[in-house]
Amino acid sequence: VQLQASGGGLVQAGASLRLSCTFTTDVSWSTNAVGWFRQAPGKEREFVASKWRGDSNLYYAESVKGRFTISRDDAKNTVYLQMNSLKPEDTAVYYCGVGSSWYGPQSQVNYDYWGQGTQVTVSS
Repeated sequence: VQLQASGGGLVQAGASLRLSCTFTTDVSWSTNAVGWFRQAPGKEREFVASKWRGDSNLYYAESVKGRFTISRDDAKNTVYLQMNSLKPEDTAVYYCGVGSSWYGPQSQVNYDYWGQGTQVTVSS
């Protein structure tokens, strides 16, 4: 497994979770772009957050801006998504991606590798 996502779970509205995405060293060459997407039942996968190594900006979907934070720790080969003030509409399977290209902050084409997904369920 080249990317392993973890940290999902069942929480109440208002709670916090931190998702982790650990990648193996054989894909570390392809981690200039890191991102998180999510897919709710019956919906398409949507952009959540992303970062390009050569850019100090962090990019977020409007629906999560101010509540979620993307970060990376290259010493641990891990990308994080800190999620605060969770809402029931945040319920989805969350996927992490890493890649070597950058076609814009919301593009799924950036990513060469994807994690298997971790379920986040927020109850009201």
